[in-house]
Amino acid sequence: MAGLVEGKVAVVTGAASGIGRAAALALAREGAKAVVVADIRKDPREGGTPTQEAVAEHGAEGRFVSCDVSRPADLEAAVAAADEFGGIDIMVNNAGIVIPKDFLDITEEDYDRQMDTNAKGAFFGTQAAAKKMAEKGAGVIVNVSSILGFAGSAGVAAYSSSKGAIKLMTYSAAQALAPKGIRVNAIHPGVITTELVTGDFGLPAEMAAQVFPIPMGRPAGPDEIGDAIALLCSNHARYMTGSSLLVDGGLINTT
Repeated sequence: MAGLVEGKVAVVTGAASGIGRAAALALAREGAKAVVVADIRKDPREGGTPTQEAVAEHGAEGRFVSCDVSRPADLEAAVAAADEFGGIDIMVNNAGIVIPKDFLDITEEDYDRQMDTNAKGAFFGTQAAAKKMAEKGAGVIVNVSSILGFAGSAGVAAYSSSKGAIKLMTYSAAQALAPKGIRVNAIHPGVITTELVTGDFGLPAEMAAQVFPIPMGRPAGPDEIGDAIALLCSNHARYMTGSSLLVDGGLINTT
């Protein structure tokens, strides 16, 4: 039985760890021919087999490309690496950082780092992928935002700003690229058991459901976001573009 993305070639930024790794593995499980892991690090933050090797367990070829997403040239190089396998079909702009600080304590450097990695990275990642996809007349781009791209938070105001920017950029890109056969959607994860939550936010995973009123009673695993990304990349979502997909266990509708 064919997978959701059978024979496709994907580039995933921030794919060494967390949601990006989960997305790369989900695409491989669903039949992707190759996955380019574009990240500033080769090894997962959580430990284990590097993603570019782990995808092979599901039948996909993997390549690692060192990529700082705040540099458009690095993004172009990551997209170009897909040419080895026949050219890019899927782009997942996932790389992101968060610097938790109260609004009045955020410095210009804090702001710039988050906007450069999160918003600028997604913008120029979308552009780099779209230039190649336009040559084929087809392609799918998924930009990883956050529920905080819908609802702001005093403790992560710059992060929320960057994720909100991703949402509106996605809508604009979807309008611009639909005539070229390219779909662009955003995914908005809720509370996820990744290092971003347990490490950067300092919130133990077992406490997340107590701190946040998640109707489903638990945070999501990275694999659940990866599966949703794979769905958006597939023909099952072929009439979806310019959409925001919430994958948050119902949280955003209860706050």
